[in-house]
Amino acid sequence: MEETESQWQPQLRAQVKERAATSTGMMVEVTAYFGFTCTGSSDDGRVRTITTPISPTYAAEILRLQEAGATEEDLHPIVADAITESYFTEWSTRADGLRAGFTHVQSIEFQF
Repeated sequence: MEETESQWQPQLRAQVKERAATSTGMMVEVTAYFGFTCTGSSDDGRVRTITTPISPTYAAEILRLQEAGATEEDLHPIVADAITESYFTEWSTRADGLRAGFTHVQSIEFQF
């Protein structure tokens, strides 16, 4: 049984990652201090925990960077862009020009 699981698990993980990068995207949960730039923005920066789906485009880039040995800090800019797109601008349907960034990261988790 252990031998079957050891062969099955890597294949399953690879399939899930491929699906996230090409069709389903993935969820990200970040707890950090979020700040914003946008003309007319009235939302002050603050610590938030945000859980949101991110697109396959961003999922693919995150997975590529992780496979290349990127640190969590290396991922911050791409994760910030992904969260801006999905959470703050709701897939570019509002808050045109808003850019969210984060610092003082307490945690980042990716879920497939």
